[in-house]
Formats: sequence, C-alpha cells, structure tokens
Amino acid sequence: MNAADTSWIIVATALVLFMTLPGLALFYGGLVRARNVLSVFMHCYAIACLMSLLWFAFGYSIAFGEGSSGLWGGTGKVFLTGIDPTTLAGTLPEILFFAFQMTFAIITPALIVGAYVERVGFGFVLLFSGLWMLLCYAPVVHWVWGGGMLADGGLFGETGVRDFAGGIVVHETAGIAALLIAVFLGPRRNQTTPPHNPGYVMIGAAMLWVGWFGFNGGSQLAADGGAAMAITVTHISAATASLTWALWEKIKFGRASLVGMVTGTIAGLASITPASGFVGPVEALVIGAVAGILCQEAVNLIRTTIKIDDTLDVFAVHGVGGIFGTIMIAVFGAGSWAAQLGSLAIVGLYTVSVTLALILIVRIIVPLRVDEDTETTGLDLSVHGERAYDIAN
Repeated sequence: MNAADTSWIIVATALVLFMTLPGLALFYGGLVRARNVLSVFMHCYAIACLMSLLWFAFGYSIAFGEGSSGLWGGTGKVFLTGIDPTTLAGTLPEILFFAFQMTFAIITPALIVGAYVERVGFGFVLLFSGLWMLLCYAPVVHWVWGGGMLADGGLFGETGVRDFAGGIVVHETAGIAALLIAVFLGPRRNQTTPPHNPGYVMIGAAMLWVGWFGFNGGSQLAADGGAAMAITVTHISAATASLTWALWEKIKFGRASLVGMVTGTIAGLASITPASGFVGPVEALVIGAVAGILCQEAVNLIRTTIKIDDTLDVFAVHGVGGIFGTIMIAVFGAGSWAAQLGSLAIVGLYTVSVTLALILIVRIIVPLRVDEDTETTGLDLSVHGERAYDIAN
C-alpha cells in the first residue's frame, strides 16, 4: 500500500460523491420549474443511496470481479466477499478502490435524471436506475476498466480502448439511455417556462467543476504527475468550453447567458474526461474550444430539429461530449482508431439494447409517466407531499 496514493484517492472519492450530492442535484434542480425542484433533489439522493447498496451487493463484482470470459466479472466479490482492510488493488486498499468506483456508479444513472424530470414516475426512476446500473453500466465497466473484452489484449488486440475516466463508460451510456427514455416519455406539457433558479444552476456547475478534479485526477489511481496533468487539462478544457459556448451564443443570439456558459463548462468537462490521462494542455484547449460549440449545436439539433424533449440536454452535453472526447484520443494519436470507434459502436449498441428492454419491462411493473394532473400540479406536492416555493411556476 502506498500512503500518498491512498490519501489522494480518499479525497478523490469524496470529490466524486460531491459531484452528485450536492453538485448535480443543484445543477439539475435549478433548471426545472419551482414546483419540481424537490423531486429532482429526491431523484438524485435516492439514486445515490440505492446505487451504493447495489454496487456493494453485486455491481462491484460484475465490474471488477476476476471472471475470465471478458464479458463480466462473475460473482466472486458479491457483498465484498474476500475483501478486508489488508486486501490491495494495486497500491490502494481494495476497499478504497471499491468506494471510489462506487461514486462513479452513483453519478452515471444520476446523469440520466436530466432527461425525464418534471414528468416521470418515482417508482420507475428507482427500478430502472437500479437494473440499468447492474445490467448496463457494470458490464461496460468490466469491458473497459476491468480487463474485459475491450481492454488491452481483448477484441482490438494488444492496444485496447483508451477511456481514462468515462467518456464511454459514463457519458456515452448515460447519454444514450437518457435520449431513449425521453423518446418513450414524450415531451412535457409545458416546455416554455424558463429555469426557476439560474443561481442554483451556476452553483451546481461550480461544484461539478471542483468535483471533476476527483473524477479525472482520481482515475490515475496514484498521487503523481499523471494525476496533476489530468486535473490541469480538465480545468483548461472546462474554462475554454465555457467561453466558446458563451461566444457562440453571443454570435447567434446577441447575448451570452449564465445558464449557457455553465452548460458549456459541463460540455468541456465531459469531453475531456476520456482523454484527460492521454493529452496535454494544448490538446485540452482544442477539445474544450470545439466542445463548447459542438455540444451547443447538438442541443439545438435535438430540441428544434429532431424535437425530442431531453429536458436538461443529457445526450447533447454528456453523450455527445463523451463520444467526441473519445474520438479525439485517436485524433491526437493516443489510441487506435479501430479501438476507439469500435468500442463506441459496441457499447452504444449494447446500451440501446439493454435500455430499450428495461424501459419496456419496467413500465409494465410501475408507471413510466405521471398523469396530467400530477404533472400540472408538480411532482413536489403531488408525489412527495412537499413544496419548496409558494409561487406560480
């Protein structure tokens, strides 16, 4: 065990949990109408609790067990069987590695929340999220990070896919799942009300930015120069994408908005995530500069052209950003084109298949969408019996 590495990953674990609670909760909560803000908080909080238990019970073993098939890790580590404070994973206590990866298993299904806010059934959120994490997310983790079929020595030969912190594992899977749920749900009955609290959005984005240092820097799994570089390129990409998003808004609409600028921050963070361990500051500048415009145009395409109500733009920002960053690894020569594009295609098809199956099955068990009266009144009062604001919107 290396004490410095262990200390840093303890901090990084706390930072990644901080991304979901409170960062993502505030970011998403500020974007919805006031009558639904508590439901968004509830979704994020309940998902964090449920994923923690499921990761402990089965998810970690599926993702990082010692299975030899290349498809999943098996059941050898269910309920942390065989793991105690002295068991090591590299230079870290394995129990710490488990906790660090648990925070990733929390935030990935929580990202999907943005697609279905203001109209989804709470039972559907819990049942779908739990099954999706175990059947979609955890196997993909094994394929990419757990020595499975997409890693070195797998389907693509000695040089497997390069995904440092989750462009494929986190952002592609969550983005695709979000888009599919949005299609099945259909649009909200009222899509014209603006975000009720842009201040919440900015505060949440700022928390995500800080937490992302643990997300990307922690993925080095060591306290060394690689972690420092990952943090640095993460910051540069986020800062650049924030400005290019705002500039593109100014050029197109004559003004730059706070909500737009901080959404650009998230686009830059998502885009650098897969590449953060393989590129330097100049490459991060390029990735961030393109991401701020690319993800904004993806938002406009999905909203206005395709007309899918992915309410908080999960696919356009996280999905497109993560896919773009994964491709840029090959562009900059840090990974093979076959492995990067092939892995994106394989994981994309798998995510579509599992997500579609789960939507069709889960909606038979629990309602997918709330009724019209519940949606009109707001999920806070109708579903949870609480209200944050006594105002009209």
